[in-house]
Amino acid sequence: QVQLVESGGGLVQPGGSLRLSCAASGFTLDYYTIGWFRQAPGKEREGVSCISSSDGSTYYADSVKGRFTISRDNAKNTIYLQMNSLKPEDTAVYYCAAMLLAPVQAMCVMRSMRGMDYWGKGTVVTVSS
Repeated sequence: QVQLVESGGGLVQPGGSLRLSCAASGFTLDYYTIGWFRQAPGKEREGVSCISSSDGSTYYADSVKGRFTISRDNAKNTIYLQMNSLKPEDTAVYYCAAMLLAPVQAMCVMRSMRGMDYWGKGTVVTVSS
């Protein structure tokens, strides 16, 4: 079966760190642009960070730039989101999505998930003391 499975979420104190993982099954990520999106209750879905399928180009939302780092390991068919200096406003469900050969920024600013080829069910990140 084809799926993306997120993991690594949990409860962390402000200023702490988490590393999210997105593992692909049933297909390889080599030619897919990958993005991390998040949605908090009552708020619109937000593109957090995306990484290209080729040259490693990345995009970060202004709210996370300098704190989050996206990376991919094609050999492991896995994408990561290292989240440092976490803030309460980072609390959300984080989703991983894949789009074939998509421009990085274009993918990350999309409000609709209809254009995504695959997406996961999400992992919950709660930043609270």
